Amino acid sequence: MNWDQLTVGFALTGSHCTFAETMPQIRRFVDAGAKVVPIVSNTIMTTDTRFGTSANWQKELKEITGNDIISSIVDAEPLGPSKLLDIMVIAPCTGNTTSKLANAMTESPVLMAAKAQMRNGRPLVLAISTNDGLGLNAMNIGKLLITKNIYFVPFGQDAPTAKPNSLVARMDLIMEACEAALQGKQLQPMLIERFNY
Repeated sequence: MNWDQLTVGFALTGSHCTFAETMPQIRRFVDAGAKVVPIVSNTIMTTDTRFGTSANWQKELKEITGNDIISSIVDAEPLGPSKLLDIMVIAPCTGNTTSKLANAMTESPVLMAAKAQMRNGRPLVLAISTNDGLGLNAMNIGKLLITKNIYFVPFGQDAPTAKPNSLVARMDLIMEACEAALQGKQLQPMLIERFNY
């Protein structure tokens, strides 16, 4: 697929353990010629974890994309009327973000950008990473599965014995899921084995 002339909104939420797996996927879009607009939740801007510091993740995002980070609801709101994004990805998409998106709650830059994308009838691709995907969040995932213009990066249980409710997307399939979404298709198979070996 030709990514030249396409603008990708790439949003990250607070599943910090998947950032190292996600960052190379952002670079794939840039290397393919796409313009990538980084969007982050408040957690990314304020939280240091054992997986890295907020400052380092912000620096890496800016270096990869060459663009400023959208980190406020005010800055995300114009994405709607400007129709800037051809496609938007939320990767990782936490259980918190999943539940709020499914219930039309717009209280973060990522959710405002997602609302803008849905307003414009353009594809929104979710790469879920949640410890309760087969728990309370199962109903929210179900709602989003049948929502027009929302697509999923193939996902599965990452630790079925230790964490039987946990679901994580195959981050290395983000670009392929986006290519399918731009054609109005869900990348298949959507439910996959994804064990940590």
